[in-house]
Amino acid sequence: MPSAIRITPTLLLALASTTALANDDLMTRSTLTGDWGGLRHQLEEDGVKITGDYSGETAYNAHGGLHRSARYSQNVKLGVQFDLSKLYGLDNGGKVQLTINDRRGNSASEDLVGNRLPIQENFGGLYTRLTELSYERTLFTPALNVKLGYMAMGNDLGGLDSGILCNFMNAGFCGHPLNMSGGSGWTNYPNAHLGVRVKYDLSPAWQLRVAAFNVDPESNGNSSRAWHLGPKHTTGTVVPVELVYKLQGELPGEYKLGYYYDSSDVKRIGSDDEVSGRGGHYLLVDQAVWNDQASPGRSLHAFGQYSASSKAASPFTKWYGAGVVLYKPFEGRPKDTVALGYGRAVPNPRSRDVLEEAAFNAGQQFPDIDSAEQLIELSYGYQATPWLNLRPDVQYIIEPGAFSGKDIDNALVVGLQVKATF
Repeated sequence: MPSAIRITPTLLLALASTTALANDDLMTRSTLTGDWGGLRHQLEEDGVKITGDYSGETAYNAHGGLHRSARYSQNVKLGVQFDLSKLYGLDNGGKVQLTINDRRGNSASEDLVGNRLPIQENFGGLYTRLTELSYERTLFTPALNVKLGYMAMGNDLGGLDSGILCNFMNAGFCGHPLNMSGGSGWTNYPNAHLGVRVKYDLSPAWQLRVAAFNVDPESNGNSSRAWHLGPKHTTGTVVPVELVYKLQGELPGEYKLGYYYDSSDVKRIGSDDEVSGRGGHYLLVDQAVWNDQASPGRSLHAFGQYSASSKAASPFTKWYGAGVVLYKPFEGRPKDTVALGYGRAVPNPRSRDVLEEAAFNAGQQFPDIDSAEQLIELSYGYQATPWLNLRPDVQYIIEPGAFSGKDIDNALVVGLQVKATF
């Protein structure tokens, strides 16, 4: 099998330089490849929108953990959206989304640190796959939006719509709280399943979201299922419900209160007995706390995350996250950000009991750990061009062995995230 091409930052810059030979607006246009001589704009006007993006994350373990070294991972996503109203002259024809995803690389968490929270949010499922084939439209009233098909749950649920959490490189922040997927059939992007999602606008500020997705654990991370829309072995259905409030005004905010239930029967941790169904709940907040009247766009946002999952069947029962993001830190850098976050991931005491028993049976001493992995992360997002973002990043990981029951020194990891829009 031929090896996959890695789109390294060097290759990306080379591609940009090549494209620049044909066009001199490289530093100001919205995408790396531009408008294709007007073809891209014309296609979108006709109802065909083509998108593509790349993210590359390099992480070096500078202190603690398991090994001194670096690891690189990448994600490439290509999509096309068909607006049926434009294509066929329909009234409210809806949209079809097709997305293909490819991931490659190595894990700094697995190879260098030994912790649970992925240092690189784009690592996992290292193959090319179909990650969305969906149909979306409003139904009966503009307030009701329905989407169905093959898609990732996290596209519309479990995260903050503002995108504030992806000012970080660690997957503990970027995306939804990881104990959702660790303790139920909730799946991480780019794992997709058959499902339906409904959004209903209760008012301009309030929205209700409800969904139902097939649970098929054998297809998660399985390259042989990369192009299969149907499940291999259904164990149940996961149903999330979200209430969303968006505060408008001088200091805008976003608040999400959610609950989910997975009907699957699973083994109780530390026992051969089964648990019939598992659930969890979460609260997510993004609130502007300051803005500079003298410099439009400069503002400080605070965010918070709380998530609790099944004590009987989830190895990861609680997640707490909090932090701040400063937008436009300097007058001449209107699109830059500075982000500081703290997170605490709490393992299930049942899992700790299993690890302690295994150590006792092996005649080994169980390490004196606080039974919670903690993360402190600082990043600076440098918007080099409208299509290129460079994010130097520092992560300090406390008790990396909290989930594995191993005595691992706290780790200091420095990294660089590169994001580009094609």
